[in-house]
Amino acid sequence: MNPRILIVDDEPVAVKNLAYALRKNGYDVTTRESGTGGLEALQQQAFELVLTDLRMERVDGMAILKRALEIDPDIPVVLITAHGTLDSAVEAMKAGAFHYVAKPFRLDEVRSIVAKALELVQLKRENRSLRQQVSSGLHTDTGLVTQNPAMNRLLATARQVAETSTTVLISGESGTGKELLARYIHAHSRRSKGAFIGVNCGSLQEDLLANELFGHEKGAYTGATDSRAGLIEAANGGTLFLDEIGEMSLTMQVKLLRVVQEREVQRLGAQSAVPVDVRLITATHRDLRAEVAAGRFRQDLYFRLDVIGLHLPPLAERHEDIPLLAFYFLRKHALRMGREVDNIDPAAVSLLMGYHYPGNVRELENLIERGVALARGKTLTVAELPMALAEHGIHAMPEESGNLPTLAQREEDYIRYVLERSDGNRTKAAQILGIDRVSLWRKLKKYGLAEGEEA
Repeated sequence: MNPRILIVDDEPVAVKNLAYALRKNGYDVTTRESGTGGLEALQQQAFELVLTDLRMERVDGMAILKRALEIDPDIPVVLITAHGTLDSAVEAMKAGAFHYVAKPFRLDEVRSIVAKALELVQLKRENRSLRQQVSSGLHTDTGLVTQNPAMNRLLATARQVAETSTTVLISGESGTGKELLARYIHAHSRRSKGAFIGVNCGSLQEDLLANELFGHEKGAYTGATDSRAGLIEAANGGTLFLDEIGEMSLTMQVKLLRVVQEREVQRLGAQSAVPVDVRLITATHRDLRAEVAAGRFRQDLYFRLDVIGLHLPPLAERHEDIPLLAFYFLRKHALRMGREVDNIDPAAVSLLMGYHYPGNVRELENLIERGVALARGKTLTVAELPMALAEHGIHAMPEESGNLPTLAQREEDYIRYVLERSDGNRTKAAQILGIDRVSLWRKLKKYGLAEGEEA
C-alpha cells in the first residue's frame, strides 16, 4: 500500500501543486482546504504523514499538529509557513513537528523532507515491532534469535535431527552460536531432561582434557587421592557437546573414537569400561575435511562425527537478523544490569546494519552490552557505539540498489555522526566541521535534521 499523506492548507493553489507533486511520486494523497477539514480527515482515517499550513483561520497548523500526535505519536508532521523564521520553526519543533518548509517552497525540497520523514517513521515502527517480538519471546528459543529464511530452515532440520540420537557436527565461524545450536538440539530432544555438558577442546592441554572427559580411579596418577567420574559419564542420558573438536590431539581422537564406537568409557587407571548412553554433538570453525587431508584429524573419527552436518552462516549473511538480535541483546543486558534502556535510535540501528561483524553474533552482543552500560537515557544512540564502528559506517561507502551513494548522502551521514559525537552541541559540531553555525543550520535544514534550538 502506498503511504497515505494528508495535506491541509487554505490556499487552493498550494494544495493543488503539493498534491500533484506527491501523487507523481506514488503517494496516496488526501487534501483539505481548512484546519477544520484537516481535523475531520484525521478522525476519519490513518495517515503516514501530515503536511499542514501553520497560519490558518479558526484551526491553525499547531492544532493539527497536536491532534495528529495525539492519534499517533510517531506520525511526522511537516509545517508550511510564510513566516519561516527560526523562532516559529523552533516552536513547532518543540511541539513535536518533524520539520518545516517556508513559502515559497521548492517542490524538490518538500519531496526530500517527505521521503526522509516516511523513512524515519518506518524505522520507528520496525523498532517497536522488534521490541514486541523480543518481549513476546517468539524468537528467543534457547537464545537463538532469527528471522532469516536459511536459519529457519536450519532450525527446522535441527528439530528433526533432535528426535534421534545421531551424532551431529556443527560447523561455522567463531561467534556464530554453535553452542546455542547444540543446546537447541538438546532442548528439542527426548534427552532434554538429562544433562547438557559442554567442553571446549581447545582450552585444555591433552592430559587435562583426558582427565576431564574420562575421569580417573584412585591412584591413577600422583595426586589422584580418590576416584572421579569424567564428563562423559556425567552426561549419561543427556548430551555431550565437544566444541572446537578440530583442536583435539590425535591421541585423544583415538580415545574418543572408542567411546563413539563402543558406547563405553574407561576411566584413567581403571581395568574395565563403563557403558554410557550419551548423545554426542561436536563443533568446529575448521574445515575438517582439509584437516583429514593434512593428517591432523582421523578420517574414521570424522566419518563417525559427521553423520549429520549443520553449518551456521556468519552474521554478514544474516543481515536481516542484525536489528532483531540487537533488540534481543538490549533487553537481555538491560535486565541483567538493571538499566531502563529499552530502545535503539534508528541512526544507531543503521550504523549496526552497515557493519560487517568479523566476530559475528558474539561481537554484536558485545557492542550492545557496551552500549547499555554507557547509555545516558532509555535509548541507545550512536554516541554509545565504539568510535571505530562509526568510522567504519562513514567510510564503508555501501551501495544501494547498485548505485554508489551521492556526495550529499555522505555529507548527511557525517553531519549526523559529528552531532552525535558533540552531544548535539551545534557550536562544537560546526567547529569540528570547519563551518560557521549559520552554514551548519542551513545544512541541518536541508537534510531534515534541524530539530530543537541552536546550541
